Order: sequence, then C-alpha cells, then structure tokens
Amino acid sequence: TAATALGLLPFGKTQNPETLLDIAARKVAEKWPFQRVEERFERIPEPVQRRIVYWSFPRSEREICMYSSFNPGVEDYTTVPGGATA
Repeated sequence: TAATALGLLPFGKTQNPETLLDIAARKVAEKWPFQRVEERFERIPEPVQRRIVYWSFPRSEREICMYSSFNPGVEDYTTVPGGATA
C-alpha cells in the first residue's frame, strides 16, 4: 500500500526515534577508531563509550569475517617455519 511504501506505521503503532546519543556515537564511529577517541578526549562517560563501541562494530557479514580472528583456511600463525610452535 502507499502508506507502507512511505514508511508509515499502522494506526496505534509508534516508532522510537533515534536518540541524540546514538546519532552522535554513530557519526563518531564512522570517522574515528575508538582508540583514537580514547586518546584524544580525557573523560568520556561510560554510556557514550558503550554506544561508540556498539556503532564501531562492523554490520555486514563480509566485514565481520574480514576482521574476525576466526577465518577458515587461514594458516595458524602460532607455528614458526619448520613445524615448531611459538
């Protein structure tokens, strides 16, 4: 229907808008790694830290696999050449 196409909700249903904290944390996470945020600013409130970390985590399965330490088919880096373990 036209209402669905416009993103309108059925009567009686409400949609929670994004909080200013989430919007700001998402924008920060898009531009800076969390480590740089910690280094640059002295005191970051815990709720702000949690939201930046949340938005820093990759969303797509492809990115998660790319950054994950579990990647089938990649050789074990705990072994050194010659078969000895590190």
